[in-house]
Amino acid sequence: MKELINYTLHLADDSLILGHRNSEWTGHGPILEQDIAISNIALDLIGQARNFYQYASTLINNPTPKYATEDTLAYLRNTNEFKNCLLVEQPNGDWAKTILRQFFFSAYQFHLYQHLQNSRDGTLAAIAEKSLKEVTYHLRWSSEWVIRLGDGTEESHSRMVNAVDDLWMFTDELFQPALYELLAAGEGFGVNVSSLKNEWLKKVKDIFDEATLPTSFEAKKEPSSGGKDGKHSEHLEKILAEMQFLQRTYPNSEW
Repeated sequence: MKELINYTLHLADDSLILGHRNSEWTGHGPILEQDIAISNIALDLIGQARNFYQYASTLINNPTPKYATEDTLAYLRNTNEFKNCLLVEQPNGDWAKTILRQFFFSAYQFHLYQHLQNSRDGTLAAIAEKSLKEVTYHLRWSSEWVIRLGDGTEESHSRMVNAVDDLWMFTDELFQPALYELLAAGEGFGVNVSSLKNEWLKKVKDIFDEATLPTSFEAKKEPSSGGKDGKHSEHLEKILAEMQFLQRTYPNSEW
């Protein structure tokens, strides 16, 4: 049961933190249409997080009721208790960096949810099936923007290359399973994420080819990981300080 709880929290945390990051663009997008698009993607991700948190709270409260709700799980856990990958907590930077972060994660999440639909756990399978429809749009939208920027002006191409240099170091962690992921996959509840890497790389290379971006992926910085086990950057601390302020100041507030 513990590995299922941790696995579910990991899925929730990934979606919540990226959703919060994307929400920071609301009112600041490059044009109104894309401001609305990135805000809607943020809402989709937060909706996915809610579904996972609600399920995790059910698991935690059974068989002995504990004070666990979607709100306590999102707003009353400390930084080292969050299990999101480091990629989703990275700062927005410019539009190119935000787009690439979304593309990397959506391509991963698309393949993850495709496999998670077959989970032996009916609730996880149902959430994955419902969320996959949203993620399919996220992937299409971010792919189109990667191509537009990469194959656009000299300036937009340069910004995309810089974004790759900044974010590539965080992509390996997506496919490095934490112990709870391995245990969940072994029990048939979760997905062996290491098996998704080739599918993910193919999608990335296909889009990068269209975007005229380099496809010889060599990180300029050492790969970074540890987020799934609660070892985060200072960026997550700042996100949580902002995101959790209301709940900690005014206890029992609800979404």
